[in-house]
Amino acid sequence: MQATLALEDGRIFTGESCGAKGECYGEVVFNTSITGYQEIFTDPSYAGQIVVLTNPEIGNYGTNPDDNEATRPYIEGLVVRQFSVVASNWRSREHGEHFLERYQIPAIEGLDTRAVVRHLRTHGAMRGVISSLENKPESLVAKARSIPSMAGRDLAQGVSTKQRYVWGAPVQPIIPGRNEETQTASEQAPPFHVVAYDYGIKQNILRRLVTSGCRVTVVPALTSAEEVLSLKPDGIFLSNGPGDPEPLKVQAENVRKLFGKKPIFGICLGHQVLGLALGGKTYKLKFGHRGGNHPVMNATTKKVEITAHNHGFAVDPDSLPSSEIELTHWNLNDQTLEGFRHRSLPVFCVQYHPEASPGPHDSHYLFGEFTKMMEEWRHGQ
Repeated sequence: MQATLALEDGRIFTGESCGAKGECYGEVVFNTSITGYQEIFTDPSYAGQIVVLTNPEIGNYGTNPDDNEATRPYIEGLVVRQFSVVASNWRSREHGEHFLERYQIPAIEGLDTRAVVRHLRTHGAMRGVISSLENKPESLVAKARSIPSMAGRDLAQGVSTKQRYVWGAPVQPIIPGRNEETQTASEQAPPFHVVAYDYGIKQNILRRLVTSGCRVTVVPALTSAEEVLSLKPDGIFLSNGPGDPEPLKVQAENVRKLFGKKPIFGICLGHQVLGLALGGKTYKLKFGHRGGNHPVMNATTKKVEITAHNHGFAVDPDSLPSSEIELTHWNLNDQTLEGFRHRSLPVFCVQYHPEASPGPHDSHYLFGEFTKMMEEWRHGQ
């Protein structure tokens, strides 16, 4: 069955329908990762977006329940060069295309994804439609133009948990019994209690926190600072999530009230919320950072880390008070700010994803820095 990808600027791409039949709408973005497509499907940070995957063959190792980042997919739609007809991996439980079909996620294959990505790199991420229901360009472009812009959209509340819950599962080894780190973490009583704000949290962040020695209580995005402190945490975590950070004024105000009360660690949207809480500003990137091999310079150690990214907005470094904030990480592709910490308070964050699953793993040390910060805070009180 024919399918069409229509962009708001009038560009049309035709291919074949896969996944669920139907129509979907969202901001069209691209991810350059070679593996990890299931994690991309289920990352809540992709809410409101149609994702183009640049790896030419997707689905070749299938899907399985252990690699999900949430309980369901959050992408609006998917664009691929080809969906593999064979899923060959001992962990596979379901073909990737069937996984999308089961959750009613439309996809399109058989088009030139290189041309789509070059267009988005030149003109920027833009609104689009995937449809197997009609192929009239004028109508589909009009639908794309009617979609709300990502700028100004608060999507975090829509993907956040509605109820508080406790997470206790650590990182699981691919081959059971091979990972001593996981065994040690699961056998010992967690020494730290972390309250994690859910703005669209990925499950591997929770697994990494548990493996690092934390018992984690996950709370909704709008939970008050007073309620968080009533849970008596040793530290507070601010999660990733979708949409524009600028509208998250309530979230930023709650974080501001927590400064100096407990150690705070933020990732991705959590990094941006921390920036806003400190009086900074954010801005939309032309086409964002989405991939598994972005080089980031750690300004403290002068080491380059290969990192996983998924964000379309960034914190303006010039808007942060230099007397209070030390800028710690920089993207070597475009010099955007990738991390900072407070000079006197136990507060730090990064824009990229140190919990990256399936990888890279260069930045796992940040979870250790968080537990060290909680230990020092505990002894200093």
